[in-house]
Amino acid sequence: MKKNFSRYKMRQTFLLIFLLFQFTSLVAQTSLQEIGLENGPFGVGFRHEIKWDSSRTYSRVFDYSNKITPRPIPISIWYPTEQLSTDLEPMQVLDYMRILKEEEEWEHLPDEQILNWFYYPNTPSNQNHLNEKTTAYAHAELGNQKFPVIVYASSFQASSIENFALCEFLASHGFVVLSSPSRGTETRWFSNKLSKEMETQARDVEFLLKEAGQFPLSETDKIALMGFSFGGLGAIITQNRNDLVKALVSLDGTERYQYDLLSQSPFFDPRNLDVPYIHMAQKDIPENVLQEDKIDAVLNTKFQLFDSLSHSPAYKLKFHKLTHSYFSTLGVLFADRDPRQDKTDYEIMESYKLMSNYVLNFFNATLKDDPQGANFLENNYAASAKELISQEVKRAEEESFTFQDFNDLASRQDYENLETLYDSVLKKHPSFEIPEGNLNTLGLQLVFNPNNPSQGIRVFLFAVRLYPNSANLYDSLGEGYLYLGEKENAVASFEKSLQLYPQNENAIKRLEQLRK
Repeated sequence: MKKNFSRYKMRQTFLLIFLLFQFTSLVAQTSLQEIGLENGPFGVGFRHEIKWDSSRTYSRVFDYSNKITPRPIPISIWYPTEQLSTDLEPMQVLDYMRILKEEEEWEHLPDEQILNWFYYPNTPSNQNHLNEKTTAYAHAELGNQKFPVIVYASSFQASSIENFALCEFLASHGFVVLSSPSRGTETRWFSNKLSKEMETQARDVEFLLKEAGQFPLSETDKIALMGFSFGGLGAIITQNRNDLVKALVSLDGTERYQYDLLSQSPFFDPRNLDVPYIHMAQKDIPENVLQEDKIDAVLNTKFQLFDSLSHSPAYKLKFHKLTHSYFSTLGVLFADRDPRQDKTDYEIMESYKLMSNYVLNFFNATLKDDPQGANFLENNYAASAKELISQEVKRAEEESFTFQDFNDLASRQDYENLETLYDSVLKKHPSFEIPEGNLNTLGLQLVFNPNNPSQGIRVFLFAVRLYPNSANLYDSLGEGYLYLGEKENAVASFEKSLQLYPQNENAIKRLEQLRK
């Protein structure tokens, strides 16, 4: 009665880093309560809906039909709520698993078949998980407050709810979280052309960005992305081509292991990864597992993307007690343990909790400018956690920015609002300075150009605000006004120059001429 598992096996073996479950024999003994994520001050609301992307087509693989529809995008949304109705009951894990079977296109499957049908073992402990209460409440009331937005990109062919505990945790601390399943371009399943599926997921993530703009609680100028495994690739491509994205979290993202695949995207350029970035990697894979599973040992050490970053602050973490699957809630709760390499359930749960706290503090620091979040990141981790994690931090290298670069930007806006432009440049390049002489020369070049001499005046007015004690700049401003026939302004400028430098012979002569 069970369906063919060949597609599911793809998920476990993908990119040579997934656990091979056929070697496992240990059953997980965990619970949401034992993980013990400490929720924040908000209640957690949850909504799930399906939207349609009419620009793309799709077909349901198990319907065995030629019917083509617009691409369905199931969306799970976790959000903060300040009021929880007394008649609401918290969701159970089973409620999330029902979403999983819907996204797997088996929505009519009886609940009692869920653990038989999908890729987690039907054990007493996993059956108990289905009855566990979560911290989310379906359709809880929406308030009026706005919150930063996190868009989650799921792992290889995975459900939107695969990391529901982390998403609830973030919502309780004041974030709106949106997620959709990882689906193939034409059907539920990926094709063999992973570069195409990577682009498809990036487009799905961008669809969620637009949906976030419609959600009433979204603070749309504060948006970040978070991707797990294969979802890390789509998240990076999305960030590369969307200025809306302010920060990026990668949960053992595949960009570390398949940089060549990422590079196949025409939209990817490491120089465009210019927002704060944190990558959390699985532990080193033991030698015996590398050999048995034919995994290249270089995956334990190589991280080409991180090494190439220079335009953003970047954090590289390694969790010494987590294998790849346990960066998700479903993995921690339901997945069998691999006796060749997995740590104890206690260590896995403690590591998952630590990972969740890193994610929270990173988003607090980057989206809320929270100094406590920044302090958490900058001071690495508590001494008691050193056996769980190691960390490397890379500071953003300040890009060289010259007066020529400034002039290029200024000319594009017709030399208007130069003070605003200068302030914006200083935010990105704090050490940038404009030499007085350069402004003087540029102003004269422009003011004597008959095509648009007023540009030169605007440069000089900006220059004297920047250098208010420069007699030379006021003298040049006077020459500009004189050239344009604005005698009163010319007189005022030459007088100011003389006030600053009484021996200015040019100003003395010009004023004698103008007063005759």
